[in-house]
Amino acid sequence: MTSYIKFEYRVTNELYFIGYRRLGVNPVILDKPAQIMAMIRSGKMVNIGGRPVIVPHPKRASTTAHPGSETVKLGLAFVAIYLIWGSTYLAIRYAVETIPPLMTAGIRHSLAGAILLAWAWLRGFRPTRQQWLAGMALGFLFFLLGHGSLHWAEQYVGSGLAALLIATEPMFILVLGWMMGQQKISRLSALGLGLGVIGVAILTGGEITAKGSSFIGLLAVLLSSLAWSMGVVLSPRLKLPSDALGRTALPTLCGAAMLLIAAGISGEFQHTHWASVSLRSALGLGYLIVFGSVVAFTAYIWLLQRVPPTLVATHTYANPVVAVLLGWLMAGELLTIRVAVASVAILGAIVLIRRGERTMQTQATPAPTQHAGVEASEECA
Repeated sequence: MTSYIKFEYRVTNELYFIGYRRLGVNPVILDKPAQIMAMIRSGKMVNIGGRPVIVPHPKRASTTAHPGSETVKLGLAFVAIYLIWGSTYLAIRYAVETIPPLMTAGIRHSLAGAILLAWAWLRGFRPTRQQWLAGMALGFLFFLLGHGSLHWAEQYVGSGLAALLIATEPMFILVLGWMMGQQKISRLSALGLGLGVIGVAILTGGEITAKGSSFIGLLAVLLSSLAWSMGVVLSPRLKLPSDALGRTALPTLCGAAMLLIAAGISGEFQHTHWASVSLRSALGLGYLIVFGSVVAFTAYIWLLQRVPPTLVATHTYANPVVAVLLGWLMAGELLTIRVAVASVAILGAIVLIRRGERTMQTQATPAPTQHAGVEASEECA
């Protein structure tokens, strides 16, 4: 079996991950800033959780040799992040029908996190104490507050509505980043924020006069979006692993532990009757573990290595649409004019905000040592 060594370069106390080099091949010594910049320009700099990771260009050799095969793989990978992540909202609704929500989220992320950590460990990843602490901080925001609130809310809120409200994450990220002085709000972004607020108001307005639990559920989904957004904004300040799998595994495991502890404190373990768990709930939980967390995430990482990150990020537009349509087709969720108008407003807001951010980035003139990146920490149910 061929062995590889990790190939890294350190610049002013920052360790940049370049890639893996096969043992027995003469190493390349990068001792000049021009050389490291050339290496960076030869690939894509992706900012995952606030730290730069070099993602190589698409593998042109394989594409040339088997263009049809590569096209099929790309298509299947996009189907995974579009359809699978879009369908996880319906799977959550089915799972929490007979399995308590915190237990559902805790079991799901425990198994998924263990699989991802084992995968990263086999690749040579060894987490440090500081990385575990960073994982605990993000696990609290991403999974205990973020996914815990979402799983609880879907007892009372339709999966399509939940997906639409989760799509407000770019709005929260923009406002939080502005409040922390990390970015400015352009006119396009401000227009997007206003349109997004109108969309949320349209979506939630009809629930105010409905039963109280439904409206509280919508507020819980908004709390989930806010918590995830806070994690995205704070992650650059945390000492997270450079390994993409390790970066995901640590917060997932830490958040899963917190979810299971919260489930124990709230009495979910004592009140759970496993014999009464329906087949649909069991299948929903299994789907979330295998497809939602492992298969789709693997496709996501694979796509980041082959196509521009901005193209991969289009799943944030597709997921709410998929969730609304599946909820209507398979769960009998109402697809009213109000939901359709709110969907257009919220998705339009995301488009305006992202265009406004790109406008601000093109107007800025970064220093030579700064590297532009794409934040890949999108929330996925």
